[in-house]
Amino acid sequence: MTQKERLLISLLLASFLTSFSSSSINVALPMIGRELSINSVTLSWISTSYLLATSVLLLPLGRISDILGRKKIYLLGIIIFSLGSLFTIFSKSITFLLSSRVMQGIGASMIYATNTAILTTLYPEEKGKFLGLNVTAVYLGLSMGPVLSGVLIQNFPWKSIFFVSFILGIITFTLSITKDDEKTQKGSIDFLGTFIYAISTILFLYGISRITDKIGVTFILLGILGIISFFYREGRVKDPVFDVKLFSKNRLFLFSNISALINYGSTSAISFLMSLYLQYIKNLPPQTTGIILLLQPMFQALLSPFAGRLSDRKDPGKIASVGMGIISLMLFSLSFIDNNTSIYIIIFALSTLGFGFALFSSPNTNAIMSSVDKNSYGIASSTLATMRVIGQTLSMAIVTSIFSIILKGEPIHSESLSKFLLSTRTSFYIFTVLCIIGTFTSLIRNKSS
Repeated sequence: MTQKERLLISLLLASFLTSFSSSSINVALPMIGRELSINSVTLSWISTSYLLATSVLLLPLGRISDILGRKKIYLLGIIIFSLGSLFTIFSKSITFLLSSRVMQGIGASMIYATNTAILTTLYPEEKGKFLGLNVTAVYLGLSMGPVLSGVLIQNFPWKSIFFVSFILGIITFTLSITKDDEKTQKGSIDFLGTFIYAISTILFLYGISRITDKIGVTFILLGILGIISFFYREGRVKDPVFDVKLFSKNRLFLFSNISALINYGSTSAISFLMSLYLQYIKNLPPQTTGIILLLQPMFQALLSPFAGRLSDRKDPGKIASVGMGIISLMLFSLSFIDNNTSIYIIIFALSTLGFGFALFSSPNTNAIMSSVDKNSYGIASSTLATMRVIGQTLSMAIVTSIFSIILKGEPIHSESLSKFLLSTRTSFYIFTVLCIIGTFTSLIRNKSS
């Protein structure tokens, strides 16, 4: 096996690993909630803390990796992620568990910020094809997460899912040790800009999660002001963390990233909601729940390489827009679920969602990476990853806010199931509207490129 092939396998395995860790936790949430005696809002923070930690560092890491070396940041990310997985195994309280999830998130941010850039550099002439393979790895991780998690927690303690992540992390790190000659850029790191961005992102996303409180609105406003000041600064410093010209002068890059943000913001909480729905409303065991949740990422994994290759030949923006339209229809259909909804309807909706995701993800990634030159691959990769993680965080924050308003911090039990169903339907209504908006931004991207 050549060093290039080893690195490719490592990159694909890293995409699988981070996705697996993200999705496997959802099936375990009811068991974690019972064992640690925590309510539905605190329960959602097990997913949100991971995403928040990831989003804070992503954008600065794109610039840092271009200067210090993408491979170095990638390797460090695998180490930190693996250690976070190991610490999670020893969690005996919600505080220690959330701290370990934050550590995982920091490691994941380093992987996300460099993974796509390294892959695009390895295969510049066939980036659509290999980005499609990368998306396949991501959704294999998402698909295997619920299934393997369901099997594990039905037979072992829920912490066993993090043991799997730790072992996969060691294998990924071993494969990534190659003697390749990496080119870096000259320049300095804007530490003040990095600090402003990190604090502003924390304030904004935490504010979103607390939007039902007055303090939440204050945090959101402070976060927005901070982000505005960050972009103002980055347009004037010599070595910016983020080149604002990529947004102001590259409309294809701008609208492709906006579409990605909206897509992840309107879909990332689906697995969380459907896991709780299938176990609390349909009374399905974790293993069966995992198998049903497998369908959506499985269809995406199977179809993403085809969509990636197609985007090398056809306009990737148009393909992505069709995918977003399909997702909108399926989200709307899920907004009607209740106690009597057939499992077959759920299966059809999740499978079709996977088809829509495949048509959107690979072509949209190809459009973003094709819109910049090689010197900007790191920042383009980290920007796309930032859109993904902020979208995921926003998606969970929307659900958390709705749970706070309707369930009012009440644990999910037999007497609160009607409120839980209302929360779930309301979430899907909001996600449908967001996804329709995303379809239009994707279409605008095509007219603007």
